[in-house]
Amino acid sequence: MKKKYTTLCFVFLIQIAFAQLSVRNDTFIFVNDQVVFVNDNVNLNETDSKIYLRNDAQLIQGTGTTGNSGIGQLSMYQNGTTHNYAYNYWCSPIGNNSALQGNENFQANLIDDATGLITSTDVAFTSIDGTSSPLTIASYWIYTFETSTQYSDWFHREDTGNIAPGLGFTMKGTSGSSNNQLYDYRGKPNNGTIANSVSVGEWTLVGNPYPSALDAVAYIHDTENAAAITGTLYFWEQDLSVMSHFVADYVGGYATYTINASGTVETFIPATFDTYDGGGSLNMTGSSSTSGKQVHRYIAIGQGFMVEGSTTTTGTVRTKNTHREYYKQSDEDSEFFKPANANIDTNLIENSTTENENMSTNGTSNPYSSIPSDYKRFRLNIDFNDVYTRQLVQTFHDTEATYGFDYGMESKSPADVANDAYWSIDNEPYVAQALPFDTNMAIPLHLKLNNNGMVRVRIFDIQHFDESQKIFVHDLETNIYHNIKQFPFEVSLNAGEYDNRFEIVFTDAILSTEEIVATNFSIFQDNAQQQLIIKNPDLITIQNIHLYDMLGKLIWSNENVSTENEYTIDTSSLSNGVYITKINTANNKTFTKKVIVRN
Repeated sequence: MKKKYTTLCFVFLIQIAFAQLSVRNDTFIFVNDQVVFVNDNVNLNETDSKIYLRNDAQLIQGTGTTGNSGIGQLSMYQNGTTHNYAYNYWCSPIGNNSALQGNENFQANLIDDATGLITSTDVAFTSIDGTSSPLTIASYWIYTFETSTQYSDWFHREDTGNIAPGLGFTMKGTSGSSNNQLYDYRGKPNNGTIANSVSVGEWTLVGNPYPSALDAVAYIHDTENAAAITGTLYFWEQDLSVMSHFVADYVGGYATYTINASGTVETFIPATFDTYDGGGSLNMTGSSSTSGKQVHRYIAIGQGFMVEGSTTTTGTVRTKNTHREYYKQSDEDSEFFKPANANIDTNLIENSTTENENMSTNGTSNPYSSIPSDYKRFRLNIDFNDVYTRQLVQTFHDTEATYGFDYGMESKSPADVANDAYWSIDNEPYVAQALPFDTNMAIPLHLKLNNNGMVRVRIFDIQHFDESQKIFVHDLETNIYHNIKQFPFEVSLNAGEYDNRFEIVFTDAILSTEEIVATNFSIFQDNAQQQLIIKNPDLITIQNIHLYDMLGKLIWSNENVSTENEYTIDTSSLSNGVYITKINTANNKTFTKKVIVRN
C-alpha cells in the first residue's frame, strides 16, 4: 500500500476484506468502529508501518496459512478494571514484531502508554505499585500459570519474560486510574491456530489471543477442545475494597462460565470470595461478589481465563481463526470481565415467587441470561455464617440434560472454600448441574464445613417452573420438608461433611401420610397460656413427639409417649419464632405442623 493512499484509508475503511494485507514504509491504516477481514497474512513491513484499531474496531483473519510478519505494529486498546492492589487476568492479542512469519512471544514491555489517538510512549515499569499517569506497570505481579493446581507454580515473568502466544498472564492495575486503566498493546497481531498445554485435573491460564472477539461457543465446542478441557472457563475476580499486597489479605474467587453447543443456554455463576494465608491456602472467612461482574458469549480482546484439563484430555487446548467473531465489546454480549451492573446484589433475601422469564425472585430484572422455554432453571444462594455465599445452578431439559456429565451445561466447582456447597457428579463437586426434570426426583445437596456455623439456603433465579411447583429442601435427618420458594431454609451444623442429609425435591412426601393422619391430630399454639397443645381424639399410639426450631435444632422431645387424648408442651422459655412439631406414630406414619410462638 503506497503512502499516497494514507488519507483514503483513514477516512473510508469500512468492513473491508483482503486476501492479504501489506502496509509499507510510514503508511498507516486507521480503523474506527469497523472490522477488517484478511483471509491470509498481514505484513507490517517497516518500523513505521502501522494499523490502528480504535473504538471497537477489530481484525479477523481467515484460512490462509502464511503467517503474519513485519517489524511494524498493530495497535489496539483495552482497559484494565482493577487498582494497583488487584489482578486482572490478561491474554495479549499481539506478540513481538519481527520480520519472521508467524506468531511470536509476548513481553509486557510491548505495552505502551497512549498519549494521543495514534501516538504513544513506552510504558515505564516499577516493582510493586503501578501508577496511571504516566503509565507505570508493576512488573513484580506479572505471572503465568501452566498445567498445575499448586499456588507455588505461578511462573514469574516480569516485564521482559517471554509469554507464549495464547497463554494468559496476571497483571495488577494502577493507582489513579479509577479502576479503568487504558493499555495500548503494540506488536505483531496473533493469527491462526494457537496451541497451549493442559493436563488432567490441572489448570492453565489461557485467554483470547486475537485482536477480535472470541466466540465461546466455537471455542468450547470445537471438537479438539471438547476432547481436551472440561468445557468451563474460570474468570478471576478480587474484592477491590482490599488495599493490600499481602497474600494473606487477598479476597478473591473464580466465576464460572459455560454454554451449550447451540448457544442458547449460558451458565454463569459469580465468584465466591475467600481469603488466603501467606502460602496461598484458603482461610476460613471470605465474602461474596456483589460487583455485578459477568461473562458473556463473546470474550473480549485481551481477556484471560483458566481452563481445566479433562479426565480424558488430549493435552492441548487450541484457539483458532474459526473461533473469532466480529462482536463489539460495547454490545450486550461482550465485555472485558468488569461490572455490568454494580447495583446487582445477589445476596438479597428473595421471598417472592415470581417466575417470569428473565426475572429473579425478588421481582427485579434477572441479572443472568434467560433460557429457552423448553428448559427449566433455578439458582440457589447458600450463605455460610453470613460471611460469604456459594451460588449453585440446576438446569433441566428432557433430552440435552442427562444423568451423566453434560459438556457445556455443567461446571466443576472452582475452589475448595472452607465452608462450601455443591452438587456431585462422579464424586466431583459441581456448581452447575443439568438433569432431565421429574417431579419425583431427589437431588443431593452436599455441604462441607470446616467449622461450626449457620447455613442458609435461598432460592434466587427461577425460570419456566409452574407457579404451583414447589421446591423443597428435605432434611433427611429430621424428615422435614422446607419450601424454599416461601422463605429460606436455615440450619445450624457442626463441622463436617454432609453428603446424605440434605436433598432438593419437588414433592412433599409427608403429604401422603398427612392425608391419613391429619384428621386424627389437632396441633395449635396457645400463646396466651404459653402452651403447645396436641389433641389425639382417636387415641392413636404415638411413638415420639419432637419440636424443632427453623434451624433444624431439636428443642424438645418425648420418646416414651403414653396414649392420651391431649398433650401439652410448655413453650414459655422459647424465643419468638416459627417451630415445627413432628409426630411419629407406632405404625410409622408421620405428621408435621408449623406453629408460631409469641411470648
